Amino acid sequence: MATRERCRGALLGLAVGDAMGAPTEGMTPSAIRAAHGRVEDFLGDRVSGTDDTEYAVLCAQGLLAHGRALTSDDVAGVWRRAVLQQEGGFHGAGFSEMTAIANLRAGMAPPVSGNDSHESWSDGAAMRIAPVGLLCAGDPGEAARLAAQDARVSHAEDGIYGAQLVAAAVARALVTDDHAEVVAAGLAAVPADSWTARLTLRALDVARRAPDLAAAERDLYEEISLFHYPWPDSAPEAVALAVGLFAAARGEFVPGVVAAVNIGRDSDTIAAMVGAMAGALHGESAIPERWRTAVREVTGVCVTVTAGVDLVDLADALYEAGRTNEETDVAR
Repeated sequence: MATRERCRGALLGLAVGDAMGAPTEGMTPSAIRAAHGRVEDFLGDRVSGTDDTEYAVLCAQGLLAHGRALTSDDVAGVWRRAVLQQEGGFHGAGFSEMTAIANLRAGMAPPVSGNDSHESWSDGAAMRIAPVGLLCAGDPGEAARLAAQDARVSHAEDGIYGAQLVAAAVARALVTDDHAEVVAAGLAAVPADSWTARLTLRALDVARRAPDLAAAERDLYEEISLFHYPWPDSAPEAVALAVGLFAAARGEFVPGVVAAVNIGRDSDTIAAMVGAMAGALHGESAIPERWRTAVREVTGVCVTVTAGVDLVDLADALYEAGRTNEETDVAR
């Protein structure tokens, strides 16, 4: 059974990975080493998450309002109330989210708002989807179904599959002690012939062949990264790198997140996904207390209405909502 501590670990882990990975986003490993050495802590005194954490808050709010009855139209309603009226831009927002917002403003609705996008396969849905796993703890199939409902607002095909993989993995991580079961649950949630599944299986093979985590980090960067594409935000790449690093670190929180931060590419999202899975697997106690404290209150740098949200309170609310669902299922 999922515990309150594991649910907190998932959301705080996401936020820690996001905040720690933000300064290295878009950099190569060699550029990171030249600028910062090995990044093993937050860079600078001002710690803040990005759109990854803040869209995860919106995802959680939709789930708390609608539970497992959540539809894509409900998610679009959350977005309309939260972001369509925002003034002053969206600092650091991803292309997929901005395109979806523009589509919603133009009167489109899901799934068209996600299909009609040049970045429908980005990692923008996978980055925000961990709260679904908390609501569906122990039920990866249901987590994957709800993840698709959320993702359709802004994504299609592999953009949705990446979200389904992460949500299912988190749902399983909350109720097991075996990192391999987490990976298996995530893979089972996506079509076997999809780009996401194929690249993730390649990443797992790279991780298995590597003698240690350092070698896995190097080899995953070289063999999985899609260097032919100008942006490092494709869901198949980011999810594959995250799962590969999670497996290579055997699900351990600090080594996995640090490796994700130093691999570069879309490092805030990669580290956020690793942090969510590892945090769910081990609970908040696996995250250094100073890190947890630094990210607990959301700053709202991108989605301003999320400023001040307490991630521990949010995780607790999702935990309680998940328990209510379990009790309802038993009663039926």
